[in-house]
Amino acid sequence: MGIGDYLNIYPAELKFPFEVRRQSSCSVQLSNKTDQYVAFKVKTTNPKKYCVRPNAGVVLPNSTCNVTVTMQAPKEAPPDMQCKDKFLIQSTIAPDGATTKDLSAELFKAGTWREMNEFKLRVVYVPANPPSPVPEESEEGSPPRDLNESETKPSPVTQAASRSMEEGEEPNEKLTSSEAWSLISRLTEEKSSTIQQNQKFHLELEVLKKEANKRKTGGFSVLFVLLVGVIGILVGYFISKS
Repeated sequence: MGIGDYLNIYPAELKFPFEVRRQSSCSVQLSNKTDQYVAFKVKTTNPKKYCVRPNAGVVLPNSTCNVTVTMQAPKEAPPDMQCKDKFLIQSTIAPDGATTKDLSAELFKAGTWREMNEFKLRVVYVPANPPSPVPEESEEGSPPRDLNESETKPSPVTQAASRSMEEGEEPNEKLTSSEAWSLISRLTEEKSSTIQQNQKFHLELEVLKKEANKRKTGGFSVLFVLLVGVIGILVGYFISKS
């Protein structure tokens, strides 16, 4: 923690999770330990690389303010993951009741009658995804775990089925399922048979029509008309049954 006359600053360095082509952020907490209004301003040696919100403001007496610093997405990793960028936080006493709108550039200029505190923070890169620690063995001499344990371990569905078989299921449920499949199979066969018979009648009807067209003249015989009518009735019956 950085300690000044006006503000306590935490942390003392800015740690950014470093990842190529991805932005990262960290925050700084400014704590006003006085009974007066304290104005602050954040500066950096590389302003194009960082975005600071807020970069200036007023911390009320005995209160805190959080500053978020966002680093732009880097295109490549620096040598040895070292960064030379630095930040400077300036603080000074502000008039009572002052707000951010009341702050001016003159307030933070060197050589003014107001006492100015300055605190420097350096930038540190940390791995974005640190490696997880290797788990230690719970007991000495414990046998190594089988890599295929997850494959041989029964699934929740298999365990539930086994419990059902052990507890015993109602025979009526199995019987009902068997009867349902039998009924479905019988209906399917009847439908298939009806379709085949229907196709057969259609073929016979076509043959009769061709033979009738071969006749020279005259109307249809009474026997032909009756035959066609009977076939039509049978076709309608089988279609309605299917």
